[in-house]
Amino acid sequence: MAGGKHVLGKGNSRRVFGTAKVGDRGQIVIPKEARELFNIQPGDTLLILGEENKGLIVSRPELLRDLADEIFDSNK
Repeated sequence: MAGGKHVLGKGNSRRVFGTAKVGDRGQIVIPKEARELFNIQPGDTLLILGEENKGLIVSRPELLRDLADEIFDSNK
């Protein structure tokens, strides 16, 4: 299925793109379908967040900025 496999019961917005193996230098390859869907280009910066018991989140830094903007704007 193009665009990754839909996660059961989670609608079209959540997808599984496969797995990524960590190389000797700690690098991973983001699957092509995910790079295309999220327009990730060579040289882009990604934000890596983690919670020891739950795992990692890989996202664009703008997501956190936009979320912070929403939180601060809602307090006005």
